[in-house]
Parts: sequence; structure tokens; C-alpha cells
Amino acid sequence: MKKIWVVLSSLLVLACAVSAFAGDGSFKRVKSQGALTIGLDDAFPPMGYRNDKGQLVGFDIDAAEEVGKRLGIKINWQPTAWDGVIHALNSKKFDCIWNGMTITDERKKEVAFTKPYKMDGQVAVVRFADKKHKKLADLKGAKVGVQKGSSAVEAVKKLPAAPAEVREYEDNPKALLDLESDRLDTVIIDDATGRDFIAKRPGKFRILPGNITKEPFGVAFRKEDVELREAVQKTLDKMVKDGTMAKISKKWFGEDITNPKKWK
Repeated sequence: MKKIWVVLSSLLVLACAVSAFAGDGSFKRVKSQGALTIGLDDAFPPMGYRNDKGQLVGFDIDAAEEVGKRLGIKINWQPTAWDGVIHALNSKKFDCIWNGMTITDERKKEVAFTKPYKMDGQVAVVRFADKKHKKLADLKGAKVGVQKGSSAVEAVKKLPAAPAEVREYEDNPKALLDLESDRLDTVIIDDATGRDFIAKRPGKFRILPGNITKEPFGVAFRKEDVELREAVQKTLDKMVKDGTMAKISKKWFGEDITNPKKWK
């Protein structure tokens, strides 16, 4: 009898757990509202930013708008201060955060992420015509440029081989100008930012294969909104499978960076 009671108790706990996640009503709520409200920092090119006409554009904007179209709901964008974006989400000022947000263990304690849709991190940019440097290991003895105070400063220490010199610049455009003028061999830069520069100046630069550091981007939801997160995830999965994410990626980065096989 005791064993039977233990089994029944375990099944009851399991049933309650499944029930808690299976019918939270979050997706139904958004559908009934007819809109998914997304929080973002609207000054993060090329993920989400304002163009010269003040219009909100970017990789994340296009991806989210396509998800909304497929789910039959409108996307409402809510610009917010990035340093308080998680608090704003959990205070229900919007339904999710979709803005090149890095998935970290600390953030996982407060929000629930989708699977990574892009692998960000620090990368090495070289001149397009550079034949000498084909992989990160080739940067041994190179002259490297980084933005002062950026993550690139620490990323240089993780290169497979030590460079000969590291020069710090006030901003990335100045470092890339020296790279273009052959005063540097490479510039270590955030992947999204680097690809934005490359897309705007085709034929000038390219990125060496592989990330020096890895920072996966995901869409963040309140932990209790399981149904909503799953609906968005399933739609993103379909967009990867049918090539839509690749198309959006090529528009903003000049190539498909949504394929997990390329993140190794």
C-alpha cells in the first residue's frame, strides 16, 4: 500500500508540473490582443536601429515581423533602456525581448530564452584581398587593432597565437580605416558590428572563420509564458528550415549566419 501511495503521489506531482506548463494561456492572450509587444534598444545596428528616416529597421526587426505575420499577430515595438530591460519584461511592460540579447547563465535565472538564433562574439576582420591570413592561427605576429574598453581587448588574449602588437582606438571605424590602409593586419570586433561594416562596404573586408569568443543571441520571455515562447520557437524553426532566416541574414550580413553548423 505504501509503495502504491508513493507512486500515486509521484504521478500527482508530475501531472501538476505538466499542467503548470501546458496551459499557461500566454499565446492565447497575445492572440486575443492581436499584437506581440517586443522590448528593444533601438540603437543597435544591424539588429535593431533607426534609419535616416527614423524608421525601425534591422535583422531582428525583419525576423520578428515575419514571425508575427506567420502567427497572425501584429508586432508592436517598445524601445526601452537596456540596463533595465529584464525588469521591464518581468513587470509586463512588453511580452518579450528581441534585440540581439546574449544568453547567459545569470540571465537564465530571470528569463526563459529561445534556442540561439545567431552566434555572436568577437571575430577577426581582415582586408578582403588579404591572402596571408586565412584562419585565426595565422594572426601570430600580426598587428591587431581593437576598440579601447571593448570586449575585443580581452578577446585578443584568447587568440590561438600571440600577435606582435595590439593598438587601441577610440572607435572601430578608426581601427578599420587603419586596416584598410594596411597599417594593421586585423581588427578584433563584435561579430554583429563587424558584419554591419562589411555589408555597408562590400569588397573591402572579410571575417576569418570562427569566433574568438562565443555569445549566443536568443529571444527572452517571462519564465511563466511557456506557450508563447514555444509558439515563437516553432515559427523560427520553420523559418530556418525553409530558408527565410537565411534570406534575412544575407540582407543584413551578406551571408547566412543562422546555420548552427557554421558556429563551431
